[in-house]
Amino acid sequence: MNGTASFELEPPDEAEMARRMTALLDDGFPYLAAEIGGTLAGYAYAGPYRPRRAYRFSVEDSIYVDPAAQRKGVGRALLTRLIEEAERRGFRQMIAVIGDSAQNPSIEIHRALGFRMIGAVENVGFKFDRWLDSVLMQRAIGPGATTKP
Repeated sequence: MNGTASFELEPPDEAEMARRMTALLDDGFPYLAAEIGGTLAGYAYAGPYRPRRAYRFSVEDSIYVDPAAQRKGVGRALLTRLIEEAERRGFRQMIAVIGDSAQNPSIEIHRALGFRMIGAVENVGFKFDRWLDSVLMQRAIGPGATTKP
């Protein structure tokens, strides 16, 4: 609601979040949560990169960390485990579509975990009365494209 990491304009309610989570889990995608002291500190999931069947071995990651839990390693831990879980499920590429090119912490966590910058889509979102870019980063998972799935 207050940031540019997500291009949602209205926060989804609990029922909508549950629906989204169930749909991803039912389709075999990983969905993780992190707690600190019994309190939700963040969550992450991988979902389809694009809907067409040829993209079935590629996933897009999403990571959300509670502002109170930022800079405590939660994002790194979630992304590390998400990569492991995506590999375990047979996915070969992970794409990060990072909302707002000013999201340096997200860009740096992805870079530290082996993602490389592949481009940006400029001025693709409009939030808080301004245009926002999306940064694209990519990482091979497991053997990546070196072997057939």
